[in-house]
Amino acid sequence: MSRKRQKEKTEKTNAEDETSRNAGQTLNEKLSAQTFDEYQCSGNVEIDFPGLCALLDMKDIPAVSTKQPASSTAETEGGDTEDGRSQINAAPFWSKPCLQVELEIEDPISVKNLKISGWRVDEQIARVLQKMLVSLSKLQSIQFWQAGLTDRMVISLMNTISLCSNLKAVTLEGNPLPEQSYHLLLSEDSTLTHLSLRNNRIGDEGARLIGLALSTARSANKNLLSLNLAFNSIGNAGAAHIAQGLRLNRALLCLSLSNNQIGDLGAAHLAEILSEFALTHEEVVERRKLLLEKTQASSLRVDSDHSLAGQLSSVPSSTSLSVSKGENKGKKKEALKKDEKPAANKENPKSNKRSSDMKVPQSKGSKLGSKEKLSPQEDKSGTALNEEVEAVEIVNPLLDESVQHRDGELFLPGNKTLTSLNLAGNRITEKSLPLFLTPLEMQGEGGGLLRLCLQRNRFPAECEIYVKIKERMTLTDPLKQTISEQTEEEGRGP
Repeated sequence: MSRKRQKEKTEKTNAEDETSRNAGQTLNEKLSAQTFDEYQCSGNVEIDFPGLCALLDMKDIPAVSTKQPASSTAETEGGDTEDGRSQINAAPFWSKPCLQVELEIEDPISVKNLKISGWRVDEQIARVLQKMLVSLSKLQSIQFWQAGLTDRMVISLMNTISLCSNLKAVTLEGNPLPEQSYHLLLSEDSTLTHLSLRNNRIGDEGARLIGLALSTARSANKNLLSLNLAFNSIGNAGAAHIAQGLRLNRALLCLSLSNNQIGDLGAAHLAEILSEFALTHEEVVERRKLLLEKTQASSLRVDSDHSLAGQLSSVPSSTSLSVSKGENKGKKKEALKKDEKPAANKENPKSNKRSSDMKVPQSKGSKLGSKEKLSPQEDKSGTALNEEVEAVEIVNPLLDESVQHRDGELFLPGNKTLTSLNLAGNRITEKSLPLFLTPLEMQGEGGGLLRLCLQRNRFPAECEIYVKIKERMTLTDPLKQTISEQTEEEGRGP
């Protein structure tokens, strides 16, 4: 019996130990999760990244490879080279995970660029990156190439990017998204200036969402300078959506649509926005609304300035009267006479003078108001005025003073902000070339295309109109003055 009891006791002890171990593991997992949330990132990726991964109990933690800034920026900029085509069109491969870190200087917390290339990012890695990115105060760009990102990850990434003050460039290539969430990266409140979305199988629906993000009658992206949509599946309908987004966008400088499926119909839409075009009914209604708001705001400012000036002009007399209350009646009457006389004779001049003084900032506001609506309350602080100056750097094209009335329609000058358009490697024929040549010949000093790439389309290189377009571009394109014809034929993107 003693042996049996001893055996039962031993089994019970082992069971209790197992239960204790399981409870301990659960507790450790909870503590690890809490520690992850409370972890304070130092900005040193070599320390923070593996540390955060370990707190999530990850078994295979990707390595961190740190290097100084590369001398060549071709890969970073995502040029549409022929050599790059075979690489980005290759089947996805999942290499040994390695987070590549580029430093601005030798200081480990001076991270300038992060790159994930050819390995799948799972939910845990995405969570680590989100937490770590905010601490990288000098981070300027982040690149994902065939990283298997999902729509959910891109949405979370966009929310994190908004908290990174210096992060201006995002490369997301070889990452097809079922819900086509790319447009979230160029929303109206996005601070990104450079975005590359090559080889993502973006079709006409994705192009529609991107076009809406570029601009509508009521909103527009004001920060993005370059957009690379090369090596996708954008057709005529998609090109029309992109062209629609360029109608009222006055920020984008460089656009690449090379190596897509754009034919003559899509090319016609893109060429149309380069010269004057008629406003749609929706755009006309929005223009009238903006003009009305501008007029009302101007009227409110004038009324507010006059009211404030009137109050200020009465301050000296009221002050004198209140001071004189403590004096004897004779002095009080004398003081009253002294105060009443200048108040009667000089009230208007003072009022005019004060009103004139108040108009100094108001005149600045009025100048700004011609570009964008201002609030009279905002005129009262210098901080608000500075914010207004920044806000009106890009004028709403619907308020362009050069809008013309003709044949019962309103015509807006074409998009003169876009300086580089790459349509190489599409399905454009000779039929569309005159549509591009006409706006190019009409370009003056007010802006317009400096670079137009049309090679590798469905027309012969010796085509007369194409030769004229190239000659015209040679005069304006600063790059072609230093590069050879062979380089141009490679179809480099913006």
